[in-house]
Order: sequence, then C-alpha cells, then structure tokens
Amino acid sequence: MNKYEIMFIVRPDLEEADIKKVAEEMKKVLTSKKAKIVEEKAMGQRELAYEINKHNTGYYYLFVVEASKEAEQEFNRVARINENLLRHLIVKVEE
Repeated sequence: MNKYEIMFIVRPDLEEADIKKVAEEMKKVLTSKKAKIVEEKAMGQRELAYEINKHNTGYYYLFVVEASKEAEQEFNRVARINENLLRHLIVKVEE
C-alpha cells in the first residue's frame, strides 16, 4: 500500500448538500477499492488562482489515503469523468 494525498475542487454553483454528496461519492470510489482514508479535510470555499470553466471559486477537499495503485488509478479515472469536479491532484507521499 502506498500513501497518497488527493486534493480535488468541487464546483461552487452546487447546493451545499450536493457538494458533500460529491465528496462522499469520491470517498466511496477509494473505499470500494480497499483504500484506507487516513485523514479527510474539507477546506471550504476558496478563490482559485485562475478562472476554471467560468468559476472563480471552488470547494477544496483533501484526502490522505493508504491505497493500492489500482485504487489511485480508479479515483483518477472517475475524477476525470465527473463534471462536478473542476480539478484534482494526486501526489504520492514518500516516507
């Protein structure tokens, strides 16, 4: 199992309940592939450095996970398809 930091930005024009639902769906993608969520942090709405899809803000989430390469790849695949995510970043943490 490798350790990853996964950050993603959810569109700000969704309702608060929908934003939390998107975060839960992304969490389920990881846990369905036997990944262990070590830390989960909702960082709230923040201003973006540049406009993405006509949005200047977004809701940031950070997951620190212990996961297999397969779980990381599945998260990446689903995040690319999900229209409610503006951006995502997966960083492998070297220990």
